[in-house]
Amino acid sequence: MTKTHPGEANPLLEPWTGPFEAPPFGLIRSDEFRPAFNRALAEARAETDAVAANPEPPTFANTIEAIERSGKNLDKVASVFFNLVGTDSDETLEAVERDMAPILSRHRSAFFLNEALFARVAALHAQRDSLGLDAEQARVLERYHLNFTRNGAGLPSEAKARLADIGERLASLGAQFGQNVLADEKAYLLILDIEDLGGLPDFLVASAARISAERGHPGRYGITLSRSSIEPFLQFSNRRDLRERAFRAWSARGESDGHTDNRPIAAEMVKLRAERAALLGYESFAHFRLADTMAKTPEAALDLLQSVWTPAVQRAAEEEQALQKLAAAEGENFRIAPWDWRYYAEKQRKAEFDLDEGEIKPYLQLGKLIEAAFYAAGRLFGLSFTERFDIPLYNKGARAFEVARDGKPVALFIGDYLARPSKRSGAWMSDFRGQHKLDGAQLPIIVNVMNFAQGGEGEPSLLSFDDARTLFHEFGHGLHGMLSDVTYPTLSGTNVARDFVEFPSQLYEHWLEQPEILRRFALHYETGEPMPEALIEKLVAARKFNQGFATLEYAASALVDLSLHLNATPEDLDVVALEQKELARIGMPEAIAMRHRTPHFQHIFSGESYSAGYYSYLWSEILDADGFEAFHETGDIFHTETARRLHDFVYAAGGSRDYEDAYAGFRGRAPSPQALLRKRGLDSAAAAS
Repeated sequence: MTKTHPGEANPLLEPWTGPFEAPPFGLIRSDEFRPAFNRALAEARAETDAVAANPEPPTFANTIEAIERSGKNLDKVASVFFNLVGTDSDETLEAVERDMAPILSRHRSAFFLNEALFARVAALHAQRDSLGLDAEQARVLERYHLNFTRNGAGLPSEAKARLADIGERLASLGAQFGQNVLADEKAYLLILDIEDLGGLPDFLVASAARISAERGHPGRYGITLSRSSIEPFLQFSNRRDLRERAFRAWSARGESDGHTDNRPIAAEMVKLRAERAALLGYESFAHFRLADTMAKTPEAALDLLQSVWTPAVQRAAEEEQALQKLAAAEGENFRIAPWDWRYYAEKQRKAEFDLDEGEIKPYLQLGKLIEAAFYAAGRLFGLSFTERFDIPLYNKGARAFEVARDGKPVALFIGDYLARPSKRSGAWMSDFRGQHKLDGAQLPIIVNVMNFAQGGEGEPSLLSFDDARTLFHEFGHGLHGMLSDVTYPTLSGTNVARDFVEFPSQLYEHWLEQPEILRRFALHYETGEPMPEALIEKLVAARKFNQGFATLEYAASALVDLSLHLNATPEDLDVVALEQKELARIGMPEAIAMRHRTPHFQHIFSGESYSAGYYSYLWSEILDADGFEAFHETGDIFHTETARRLHDFVYAAGGSRDYEDAYAGFRGRAPSPQALLRKRGLDSAAAAS
C-alpha cells in the first residue's frame, strides 16, 4: 500500500471520491485503522446520544431514521478493516483486531443497553399501528425493538453490565480463535519430492510446485491446509502414509498444546453464551439464537437433521462397503479410514460413471466459470459485468467489475478467488458498502472471497466441480447484496435470518449443473474444446454420488454445534470430549470425519454468525431444492416470470419481508421438504427406513 506522511488526513475518514466511491486502498496503511476507529467510535456515540437525548417526542424520523443515519464513518472503517483482516492480513492488522474486538463489542452493548434510546423505540413500537408506517418502515421498527430486547434492554442494571462484559470477552475470544486457525494453516506445509507424487494429476503437481517455490522450496512440491490444496491431494495421492499425515494435520487445526490451542477458547465461549442466554431468559443459547429464525426452536432444527441423518447413514454404509471392496481388490486389508475415503470414492466414481476428477478439471477454468456465473445472472436478472482496471484494490489477486442493468450501474463487484498465506481459509461473501436508499441511492460494493489453488506457471487455475459449486454459491450471496432494493440499511441485502440467508446462494448453485451452462463455459484449458456431451451426461448422472458421506460430514458438524449450545454446560467443559460423545450418540461412522471439527469450527467460534445455526444450510436447502423445481416445472431454467418473482421476493427484498411470505411470493406456496431428499438422492433410503 502507498505510504502517507505524518500529519496527513486519515484516508479512511475522508470522502472517497474515486469510481463508485470505493475505498482508496492505495492510500491506506495498516497503522491508520486504530486512530480511525477511535474517531469514528466517538462520532457514532455522539450521534446516538443525540438521538437518545432529543427533547422532542419520538417519531419514526427522529428516532429510527436518525439511528439508521448514524455511525457512517464507523461503518466505513469497520467494513474495510474486517474485509482486510480476512483477505490480506498482517501482524499490525491482527494486533488491531485483538485490541478493537472488545472495544467494538462494548460500543455495541452501550447502544443496545441505552435505556433512553430504548424508551424511544419502545414508545414507537407500542403505537406502531397508528403511526401510518409503510410495510418496510413497520419491518424496520419491529427489527429494532426485537434487537434491543434480545440484547438486554429493559433488564436490571446488574444484568446489563454482565451482558456487556460477556459480549466484550466473546469478541476477544472469537478474534483469537480465527487468528489461531490461520496461524496453524500458515505454519503447515507438506513437502513432497518427485517420488511422492504418485497418483497426483498434472494440475495438482503444477499447483504444488508453485506453492513450494513460493514458500522457499524450489524444485519440490508443497501441499497446504487450504481446502483446494489438501482435498485433491487426499483424492488422488496413492501414498496412504502421506494421506494420513496430511489429513491428521488438517483435522488437528486449533488443537495443539501451544499458543494456538482453541480448545479452552471454545469452551469459554460456550459457557459465556449459555450464561448470556440465561440472563436474557432463555433455556439455552440454542433456544435464544433460534427464536429469531425460520426454525424458531432447536427441536425443529434437530428434527430436520434427523430426517436426513437416518437415510444418510444407510446410504453411507452402502458407500463404505463399496469402497472397502475396492481396497480389498487392490490387495489391501485395512479398514477404510477418513484419509482413505476421498481416494477410494474417486476410484468408485470412475468405476460407476467412468468419471474422475482429473478428467473433469481441465474443463473447469476459473476465468470461464466466473463468466458462467455472470452469464446466468444476465439471463435471469438482466445484469451485465464489465471489468474495471481503474479501481485500486487491496491485493493484485482481486478483480473489480462494474455491474449494470439497462445501462445503469447497479453495484461494484470484487472477486478475490485465489489462496494466499495472508487470507483466511474458506469462502465467503461480504461487502465494503451495503445498498440503501435512505438519502438517495447508495450502490453496494460486494466482495466474494475464495481460496482456489493457483495454476502452474503460465497456466489457468483449474477447479474441481465442488470448487465451481462454491464459486456459484458465493456469487448467489453476492447477488443477494447487489440486487438489494430497500430503503433502510438494517434490511439491506443479506441482513436476513441465518436459515434464510443460504437460500439465494444455494439456489444459485443449481445453474452451474445445467448442460446449457456447461456446454458454453466448460472449455478445455489447452484445446478450447467444450466438455464432450458424454462427459456432461456422466457428470450430471453422478450428481448424487457419495451423498451419504457428504450429508453425514455436514450434519455431524451441525449436530455437534447444537449439542454444544443446547445441553447443560459443565464448569470443566471439554469441547473435544463433548464432540466425541455426541458423535458416538448419533452413530457417526468411523470412516467419516466432521466437515468442521470443534477446534477449528470458524463458522461458530470466529464470531457468532452460525453459532447454534450451522443447521441452517440444510434448512435453506429445503427452499433451494424446492425453489429450483419451480424453474424445471416451466421447462426453462431462465423462465422470465419465475426469475422476476425470484428477484422481487427474494434477491431484491433483503429483510423487508417475512421469510415465509417471501418464499411463498416467489413459489406460490410453502416449500416441499421432499425436494431436499430428492436433491440429495436420499428419497429411496428414506422410504426404506
